[in-house]
Amino acid sequence: MLAALITEVIATFFFLFIIMRVTAPGALPGFAPLSIGLALTLIHFISIPVTNTSVNPARSTGPALFAGMAHLEQLWLFWVAPIAGGILGALAARALDERTPSTQQ
Repeated sequence: MLAALITEVIATFFFLFIIMRVTAPGALPGFAPLSIGLALTLIHFISIPVTNTSVNPARSTGPALFAGMAHLEQLWLFWVAPIAGGILGALAARALDERTPSTQQ
């Protein structure tokens, strides 16, 4: 269960960090959709063998409600990990934004 927690936190961290960096003021225009899509694809390739990839609490909640008690007992992980990863990713992107001068005028 620890491997799943770490995997989901790291995957969500990188996903949110990438989203925030490629959509930040000063980022190259037009590359955000490609960057975000490729990042999500890579995250799935890496984390599917470990957790079947959630990175989104809603994506885990629906199937768990229909799958039964064993899945509901693990559902906390798929809420806590993405929220923690998202917060960490946002903080890291914000810290980098404060250090990076904007290229837009």
